[in-house]
This record gives sequence, C-alpha cells and structure tokens, in this order.
Amino acid sequence: MFGYLASATGRLWLTASHGGKSRIFSTSPNLADQGVPTPAVPPLDGSSASYLEDMYNSWLNDPKSVHSSWDAYFRHSQSGETGYMRPPSFALPSTLGYLSSSKAAAGAPASAPTAAAATAATPQTIQEHLTVQAIIRNYQMRGHLAARLNPLEPMFEIEDKTSTISEQLGKPPPEVINQHKLEPSMWETSFKLPSSTMIGGSDGQTLSLKEIIKRLELTYCRHVGLEYMHINDPEQCSWIRERFEVPGVTELKKPEKRLLLTRLAKAVLFEAFLQKKWSSEKRFGLEGCEVLIPCIKTIIDECAKRDAEMAIIGMAHRGRLNVIANVCQKPLNIIFSQFRGLQAEDEGAGDVKYHLGVYNNRELPASKKPFTTVLVANPSHLEMVNPVCAGRARAEQFYRNDPEGKKVITIVMHGDAAICGEGIVYETINFANLSDYHNGGTIHFVVNNQVGFTTDPEFSRSSLYSTEVGKVVGAPIFHVNADDPESAAYVAKVAAEFRSKFHKDVVIDLIGYRRHGHNEADEPMFTQPFMYQKIKKMPNIFEKYSAAAIKQGVVSEAEVKEFKDQTDKILEEEFGKAAKLTSMRFADWIDCPWPGFFKKQTPLKCMPTGVSLEALDHIANKFAHLPSEDFELHKALMRVIHMRQEMVKNHTADWAIGEALAIGSLLQEGTHVRLSGQDVQRGTFSHRHHTVHHQSKANTKYTYLKDLHPNQAPYSICNSPISEYGILGFEHGYSMANPDSLVIWEAQFGDFANNAQPIFDCMVASGQWKWVRQCGLVVLLPHGLEGQGPEHSSTRVERFLQLSSDDPDFLPPDDPDYVVRQLRDINWIIANCTTPANLFHVLRRQIKLPFRKPLLICTPKSLLRHPEARSKFDEMIDGTEFKRIIPATGPASENADNVKKLVFCSGKVYYDFMKEAKEKKIEDKIAIARVEQICPFPYDLVQQEAKKYHKAQIAWGQEEHKNSGCWTYVNPRFETALKGERDILYIGRAPSSSTASGNKIQYQKEYESLLEELVKNCQ
Repeated sequence: MFGYLASATGRLWLTASHGGKSRIFSTSPNLADQGVPTPAVPPLDGSSASYLEDMYNSWLNDPKSVHSSWDAYFRHSQSGETGYMRPPSFALPSTLGYLSSSKAAAGAPASAPTAAAATAATPQTIQEHLTVQAIIRNYQMRGHLAARLNPLEPMFEIEDKTSTISEQLGKPPPEVINQHKLEPSMWETSFKLPSSTMIGGSDGQTLSLKEIIKRLELTYCRHVGLEYMHINDPEQCSWIRERFEVPGVTELKKPEKRLLLTRLAKAVLFEAFLQKKWSSEKRFGLEGCEVLIPCIKTIIDECAKRDAEMAIIGMAHRGRLNVIANVCQKPLNIIFSQFRGLQAEDEGAGDVKYHLGVYNNRELPASKKPFTTVLVANPSHLEMVNPVCAGRARAEQFYRNDPEGKKVITIVMHGDAAICGEGIVYETINFANLSDYHNGGTIHFVVNNQVGFTTDPEFSRSSLYSTEVGKVVGAPIFHVNADDPESAAYVAKVAAEFRSKFHKDVVIDLIGYRRHGHNEADEPMFTQPFMYQKIKKMPNIFEKYSAAAIKQGVVSEAEVKEFKDQTDKILEEEFGKAAKLTSMRFADWIDCPWPGFFKKQTPLKCMPTGVSLEALDHIANKFAHLPSEDFELHKALMRVIHMRQEMVKNHTADWAIGEALAIGSLLQEGTHVRLSGQDVQRGTFSHRHHTVHHQSKANTKYTYLKDLHPNQAPYSICNSPISEYGILGFEHGYSMANPDSLVIWEAQFGDFANNAQPIFDCMVASGQWKWVRQCGLVVLLPHGLEGQGPEHSSTRVERFLQLSSDDPDFLPPDDPDYVVRQLRDINWIIANCTTPANLFHVLRRQIKLPFRKPLLICTPKSLLRHPEARSKFDEMIDGTEFKRIIPATGPASENADNVKKLVFCSGKVYYDFMKEAKEKKIEDKIAIARVEQICPFPYDLVQQEAKKYHKAQIAWGQEEHKNSGCWTYVNPRFETALKGERDILYIGRAPSSSTASGNKIQYQKEYESLLEELVKNCQ
C-alpha cells in the first residue's frame, strides 16, 4: 500500500507498505522539475532500495500481491516511460481536501485497473481537482441564480425530468461556471466526488465532469432554487443535499401524483367558479399560485404522520378563501353565503370575507387521527398576523406539553412585497431561537406574484429575492416555480420533514403570478402591460399538469374529465344551498372557540377577588425570603429583600408585593400566568426582581413564585427582545388559546406602546367586534410625567380611550348588576390604579369575570416606592374588591358642606395634589377622588361623590396636556353623569404637540402652574 503524508511545510512524503512493513521515500526530482513541491529528504538508503526490490520481485510473481498503484508504477517502469525512482500514480487522500482524477495511463496494459491508476499529481492535475471542487460548491451556492423559477419565462416540460440548461444552451449556465476555465479535455475526464456532494448516488463516487455538471444542473438549475449554504450546521446542509442531490430522489410516485392532481384541481376549479359567479367582486383570488393549496395540505399530511395534532395558519387576503375551502374544509355554502351579505343573528360588526378566521377539527386521511386546523383572522395589515400565530402556537404547545413543537405546527403565508417591506416580519422571525418565544419552527410560504399591488420588485426591495430575512435565523430557502406542481409538492414535503427534524424555520418562495390585478376589479394593464400580456396567454396550472399527467400515464383523459365534472357539480350544489340561507352567524367564523368556558359561567356575576389572609401571608413570605442560605445576592438587592420582609411582617404591600400577591394567588388557584416584556424579570425600574442572579456563580438564578405550592400552575416570566409590535402580537395570540390563563405584556415605558399601535387598533381593541373573539390580555404601560422627557412620560392613554366603544351620552341604569354588564359590553377596560390593593384586585378580576376583556393599566414609576402608595393586607382579603373610584378621604370627607372644590383625578397625580393640599393647609376645602377605572366610566360612583359634595365646584385634574390624558374622554361623560346640572372644570397643562417637556426648568414651571390651578379659590 502507499500514501502521502503532509510535512510541516505542506510538502508530501511518499509512503509504501508491503508484507506488513512500511517505508518512507522522497519524491522524484523530475516531479520537482515540474513544480511539484519536494520535501528535502536524504537519498534512499540500502534498506529502502532492498524493500522496493522485494516488492518488485513480488509483483513479477503475482501483480495482485501489491497495491494497484504499485502495479501501475511497475508496468510504467517496464515500458521505459519513467525512471526507477519516479513515484507511482496515486490518489490523493480525501483528508487533504482534493479530488482525484482517473485518466487512463498512456501505454498501460489493458489489464491495468484504470479506475484506480490515475496520472501523477502535476500542477495542472491539482488545478483541475480544485476547479471541479469549486464548480460543485458553486452550483450549491449559486445554482439558484440559473434556475428557471419564473413561470412567465421559458420552462422545462413538467414531465421531462432530464433536460438541463447546458443541453439547451450548449454550455453550462454562466451564472455558476463563468469564472472557471475548463479545458476541452476535462469534459470526459472522470473525477472522484468529494464528501460534500451526493450527486453520485448509487453510481459510485467517480463521474466524468460532463456528468457531474449535468447532475448538478438537474439538482440546482431546473424549477427549484436552493439557498442553504448560509446555514452554519453541516448536518443540516448534508440533510438537504441528500433530499435533492441524490439522483431520482425528487421524483414523486404515481399515487402522489394522482393526489397532487386532485388537490390542484380543487384549488383551480374553486377559483374558476368564484370568477364565474362573482367576476367583479373583491376576493383576492389565488389564480397563478394555486399550487399553494396542495403544498399546504402536503405539509399538514407529513407533519401529521410525525404526531402533529394542530396547524396554526396565518395569511393575508391573497388566496384566503381557497385556503378556507380546501385546507380548512369550511362548508362551501357557508363561504358562498358571504358573498350575499346576509343579516347576522349574533352581535358584532363582522369583517370582509377574506379576513375571517376558521377553526376545524377532523380526521386526516394521511394519519387516520384527529387534526385541528386553525386559520387566524387577520386585518388588511398584511403581516400583522405573524406574531399572533407564533404566540398562539406557543400557547397551544404549552398546554399540550409539547416543548419541541411536534404536536403544533405554524404555517404562515406572506406576500413577496410584504415579507421584505414589513418590519414585523423580522420581529417575528427573530423569535425563532429565543427560549421563551420559539415554537419549534415556522414554515413560511411566500405567495410570490412578482408585483406588489402595482409596484415592481426593483422599486420595492434592495435584495435579489424577497426572502433574505429568513437567513437571519439560518432558515433554508427553497425557491420553486409555481407552474411545476411536482417540484412544489416535493419542496413542501422536504420543508415539513426539515421542520420536524430540526425544529427550525423554513422558507418556501412560491414564484408564480396573479391572473387578475391586485383585486378582481383592478386593471393591471395600467402598470404592468407586458407582464399581463404574457399572463393572458397562460393556461391554468390544472390544465397544464393534467396534460402532463395524461402524457405520463398517471391518469387518463376520461378520469380528468370525470373529476372536473364532479367538482363543478359539487360547487353548483353548494351554491344552491347558499342561496337558501336567510341569515348567518359571526360565531361560525371564530378561530379560537373555548369549549365549555361560557357554560360554566354565571352571566353578569364576577367571582370574588379577595383571598384569605393565610394565603396572602404564605405568598408574601415566599416572595420576601432569600432563595437559599448559600445564594449570593447583590448587596442592593439584599436591602430590597429586607425591606420586603419588614413590610410583610406589618401586613403591608408596596406595588411589587401587591403584584406578586395577585400573581401568586392565581398560581395557587391553578391559573397559568405568563408575564412578558423587555426586562420584566427585574423590572424596568428595578422594583420587581422576580428572577434574581447569583453574584459569584455563572448561569445560576432563582425565580420567585414558581415554588409556592406543589400543585400550583406554572409561572412564566419572560424577558423579551426589544420589540413592541411583535411581542404584543405574540402575547395577544398566546392569550387566545386558553381563557383560564392570565397573559400580561409590560412595555418598558408606556410610550413604547406607540410601536405596537397597529395591534391595539386592529386586534386588541376591535377583535371581538370584528371576529367574535374574546381576549383577556393584560397590558402594563408605565405612565407619569416626572421630568424624563417626551418619550418617557405618557402612555398616550387618550388613544386607547378614543378606541373605547361606550357611548358618552348614555347613562347606565342604577342597577348593581350593571357594573359587570358595563364590563361585558365594552371592548376593553382601561385603569390607572394608585394602590397595590387595587392592582391586586383588577388583575385577579380578569380571571374571575364570566367573560374575557383586554385590560390596559397605566402603571406608575415613582409610586413603585412611594411611601404613601401602600396597601394593608386587609384591603385584599375575602370580602374586599376592586374600587372603581376611591372616594375622597381626610378632613374634606368629614365636612362635605365645607368643601369648595371636588377634584376627580387618576393615577400618580393624586399624590401630588394631596401633598399640595397639605402644604397649603386646605385639606378641608378640597376633596380629591381617584378614578381608578376610567373605562368603562363609573357614572354611578361619580354621581355619589358629586351628590356628597353638592356645594363644591367639580373639576377634573390631570398632569397631562389638555389634548392628551383622559380629559377629552371624561368630559362628556361627566356631563352625562351630572345631567348637565353642574359644570366640570379642567385643571391641567395647556395643549401641546409633545407629551412632555424635556427641559427641567420648563417642566418645573408647568408643574407649579398645575398645582396653582388646583388650589385656586380654595384658600
């Protein structure tokens, strides 16, 4: 045997072994003359020469007794073509990273094994090896650039699986081969394939360059463009190569082709039927990308075979009706009825048909097991549904004890213009590998129309593809021609397998077109005349694929006609049923039913929110204890713990303790609590400290409230990325899954919720009215003008109040039950609490109500440690409840007739007002009441306070500017409550386009002016 060893300088030593012995020889001088590096070694000694002589004699007796390379060498030596000391032909070790060639040795006897006996390693040979290696890698990295991905350009025939671009052009595609200089002699030369490719398949590891390039083109340059070389994990790259490079591996079996044709027919014929019946009505059809439907169904089938139980699907309007019909299996007559505009039987405003959600549970033929399909309702903000789907999937996985995401999968469809234009896409994809937000991998489809509304790609993105965002998390990206159904279906199958194995995101770029304009009433020829001239000539994909299937012998022409006729008949029958419907129900379109939840509730009755003193003591003591004796806390945190211990001894709660008591008591009662947001574990203002870190042991931490009781519910407290839009959407989706959980999102500052405003507007505020979808999400928004500038002051509560659905001119009846009814009828609840006890009750009330409503709380900053913002445990025990208004206290309340001014206010400014009243010694002249629940407005309690102080001037006081804060909301409601009999005075800052001054002097002047206005006419 022989081989080569690399020297420290990179040179090669020739080694030979025979008869159990081995020797090392120098390379021959004539190779050095040709430029091959030669190690500086002494001449061969006698023993080495004797060794070669023994091997030579052995070869003379039996050529098979020596290695084939030495056999070739001795044959060459006998022919006189080489000198004695020229080393034999060799194959470079694969560990050196080279390819080896196997040119037949000139003049070698016919019996010489030419596959193993190759030419000497000349500089030219080495260069050829490197070139072939680079060509293979180039196809793997850049072959997608040459692939025929656009159905509007020339394609390969669907049934022809062997044609290549090289055969059509007469040369390899320049995108991948231009930089390589290939000599004509190389085309028929055979090269050993490296381990980095699998194109050899069962044909061995040696192929001619011509065959290598052909197989690479069949893999990378037909109708699938593969982008995966950006993935850092070699196992994943090899896995993908195995699914695409092995010859014949992508070929579908006959049953798979028949199923594909059936699914494709349903998708195409459904769109054609809608076009026939409602040709000018908006429906945002899928024509041009109908293969999306069989692709989604393939993914569901493949995942179901691997124990998946549910698919959470998110998409915009394009093709939504087709997905509802053919993926979610919504009855066709119910879909068709949406075109008629029937009167609804239940409450709500509804939404357009291509925004509605679906929830369906049925048995899949592929797995013979029940499978739930959820299509999440989505507004016209195209990508908004992405984080909602991610959060919903994460929640479903949590409740199914599915940490790897095997049981619940997420499928999201994007538009090609939206995926690269909407920042929410990046925010959501960034969740993929975060421990508290990942969901086992999302399969992303890009329904690529090659135009966004009227804008061409060159004006809408800077990248070649719209899918570059997928590379952020190392997702494989499969570009596929939508007019090759078999390639698309195979890619979908591989995507499902990849997601199931590696639990990572996958992107499928389905490149097609849209047959009509942005909607069916739009004229696309205005802006894309040449594109649409081509599109008008395009046969639909069912016609195209059925012809190919008939040609392949997959189906007969009669079978295709029969199936088409049957499908048309079913569509007409369902259309007839729809015509007989006289009404509809919004609830038929709900995407998150809560089976049994409402049946177990007592309407208009809120369960008690107080808890026993023993329970409070237990939770408080656990929250105030040290994690363990040897757990080293930060010195400042030790002081916090000691302060907590002192308060707990006195049965007193600050804001952090009040919050912990609310969360802890719900956990003990079996309610799962999830608190998410930037820095929530510590708290932005260093007040919460639910998770503490060991100061001298890395990666050692302890989370409070997780060990209150052996049978308690799980507590999840999750530091989030710096994202508001995405995280709020995620937590909204999470809260949809289970009504018996408390899901909380906290903004770092209330102002930062500005970035999440689309979620508030389109989903949180209006979700129930549009989609009959209740939601119990809690949002904590730190609020208060404290001289920290315009972006760290205001929650912009006026925006949320403006979105409230209550009527300012309607005075609720004087009925105790109407307190809960107000909550039921409003779209959400907005509070600005001033005491830990009220925070405790309002958080617990979220779970104790017989329905679910979003709750927005303007949480404090300075009040987190304010000595007067304290509550006794007695205010949270059994029999206590949330106070919508905290009446005025002190001397004013003891002599109401002496009060000159009754001021209603909300939040932190109450303590500023009280301090000023004390300093001015007018506590008996001014009564200050706190409106803790701003929306829905507490008309009854306002009336009680006003009646008590019947001689006083009534005012609303706020620290915000007049065009901000609560004033514009409360003013007309005060007038309604007071029945126009008393005026309401405004106390606050003047209008401003900025929420707060960032200048300390200016801020102080405004603050002093506010307090002067408060005490005016009270002294």
